[in-house]
Amino acid sequence: MDKRLLDILCCPVSKTPVRLLGKTELDALNTAIANGQIDNVTGTAIHEKLSEGLITIDRKVIYRIDDGIPVMLPEEGIGTTQMQNFPASA
Repeated sequence: MDKRLLDILCCPVSKTPVRLLGKTELDALNTAIANGQIDNVTGTAIHEKLSEGLITIDRKVIYRIDDGIPVMLPEEGIGTTQMQNFPASA
């Protein structure tokens, strides 16, 4: 992802800056998705694993990246608190 774009992106709800999701975080998220444990903020189950994503720097919300395009829609956010074993850091 273009560093300039990453520098200006933020959570559409809290306005918290975002960073790329680290491999450990992505693996933990995808494991939880595979186990049917992940919903977006509207309560809709997530069934497709993410190939990459963004996470707010406060580590509360994840946004997927589809084909290199960040999906920064409020209703598409994935709360990290629903994952019991979410890694402490990237």
